Amino acid sequence: MATPLSDLSLSPLRTIAVVGLGTMGTGITEVLARAGREVIGIDVSEAQAARSLAALETSTARAVARGKLTEAERAGLLARVRIGTDLSAAAGAGLVIEVVPESYDIKHQVFRELDGVVGPDTILATGTNALSVTRLAAASARPERVLGLHFFNPAPAMKLVEVVSSVLTAPGAVAAVTDLAIELGKEPVAVGDRPGFVADGLLFGYLNQAAAMYEAKYASREDIDAAMRLGCGLPMGPLALLDLIGIDTARTVLEAMYAESRDRLHAPAPILKQLSEAGLTGRKSGRGFYSYEAPGSATVVRDALTPLDGAALTPGRTVRSVGVAGSGTMASGIAEVFAKAGYEVVLAARSEEKAQAAKARIGKSLDRSVGKGRMTAEAAARTLDLITPAGSYDAFADVDLAVEAVAEDLEVKRQLFQALDKVCKPGAVLATTTSSLPVVACARATSRPQDVIGMHFFNPAPAMKLVEVVRTVLTGEDVHATVREVCGRIRKHAVDCGDRAGFIVNALLFPYLNNAIKMVEEHYASLDDIDAAMKLGGGYPMGPFELLDVVGLDVSLAIEKVLHREFRDPGLAPAPLLEHLVAAGCLGRKTGRGFREYARR
Repeated sequence: MATPLSDLSLSPLRTIAVVGLGTMGTGITEVLARAGREVIGIDVSEAQAARSLAALETSTARAVARGKLTEAERAGLLARVRIGTDLSAAAGAGLVIEVVPESYDIKHQVFRELDGVVGPDTILATGTNALSVTRLAAASARPERVLGLHFFNPAPAMKLVEVVSSVLTAPGAVAAVTDLAIELGKEPVAVGDRPGFVADGLLFGYLNQAAAMYEAKYASREDIDAAMRLGCGLPMGPLALLDLIGIDTARTVLEAMYAESRDRLHAPAPILKQLSEAGLTGRKSGRGFYSYEAPGSATVVRDALTPLDGAALTPGRTVRSVGVAGSGTMASGIAEVFAKAGYEVVLAARSEEKAQAAKARIGKSLDRSVGKGRMTAEAAARTLDLITPAGSYDAFADVDLAVEAVAEDLEVKRQLFQALDKVCKPGAVLATTTSSLPVVACARATSRPQDVIGMHFFNPAPAMKLVEVVRTVLTGEDVHATVREVCGRIRKHAVDCGDRAGFIVNALLFPYLNNAIKMVEEHYASLDDIDAAMKLGGGYPMGPFELLDVVGLDVSLAIEKVLHREFRDPGLAPAPLLEHLVAAGCLGRKTGRGFREYARR
């Protein structure tokens, strides 16, 4: 007697067929077999089926060598897997997962053939990350049993599984595959049917913008990737990730997203089309944004675009002493960084008391480093002795480099640069740490705009390795060279970018955060599911809502407004929910409530 779909969650899915034995299909097969399921692997190509079996044998042999499987467990796992080319072998499966190429025609054909093979209660799952589950379900004889089951690559390692329902999907089918995902040791996230779902829906917009940024020659591929790794803690930069995913695959996902959203942020950057049509699809072809040792290799090799090591720059100016303007966390962090590198530092604030308090904060930070064994007490004392607090910017008269870290307010910064122009000696480099305001506006407040540059440190400055070096059209080449040399001495990774809103990191990060807020506004997914999806599926150290609450919703809104004003793109307009929370005083952790509530300290 057939099991009603409403009762499927009570009936464990013991035999599962996987149709399509590429990298993803093979990985899913291994995950299922490891969890004790009988697996029927099917591919139209005998050669691919053989490669899949060989890959499975190799992968499990590695697991034995690493002590993660015993030989007996490996033998049992392999015995549970049957590989073939005949779709009729799926007849006895309780679940079929298809991971064939991302084409409606191919997937429709598979679903039509499966309708004639499987039983009336078999659940049919598509592994698509770009196509409409509803459209695929509608072509099936029993659309209520069709859903999406989106694993992430590599399937054995990645914890996230997106369970995708259409308006036609029976709740029992969703419950059954959700239970299965949990039994597989995965973290299932329930989502509705829209291109990209949660993780790819947020990820691919960000990747697209990175490709467009590179295409516009705003920054080099190396600097874009380094900025996002070091500035956001991501495991890979966006262009390297596009090469790993496949540039043709990314273009397909983006085209599907744009067809639904008509958001220009999802319109595939022209370079993605050009590379795809040229066959330069990334690692799998041996060349994409980067060049690789061979097709399928992860080893990047030098090409015509690779920067030369130690490329000659215009000679920089000598920097022995540094002035840091400000008394907040960022100013004290920057002063600590320079002092640790051996520079004499003048830490100036609006009053002697504020400057002394900032130096005291640095002392506590150095004590923590001593306590953790990162430096000796003697080194900490020497570092602190290099910092001289001052209650007036007049103390900057002899510094070689002045770095401002005051409020993110253009008028405040202009007034400070007017003061620095009068106080600092000729030849001193004047730098702003702004994260979103135009550097040239600070430069024009002085009589020496050629000496002004952006040095955007990230918080906390002692820990974060990245500095965005921002040149205006007026910045002197020797000033740029000076700051690059200084970044090397303070052990920071410098990336070059032009003077436009958001520079590299914020210009790519905040549209992604804004799109996450829009998902919640549209009731597409919950805060927790979105955060989980991006941590587990995208490798992000924090989910978007965790990060927004840490950064501060007011700060985030201000950056969103700057980006929207500069680029005039409707897709960059701040999400209304963000504006409403800021208006209500819910600014994140610092107020005890943002997207989530926090215990008061």
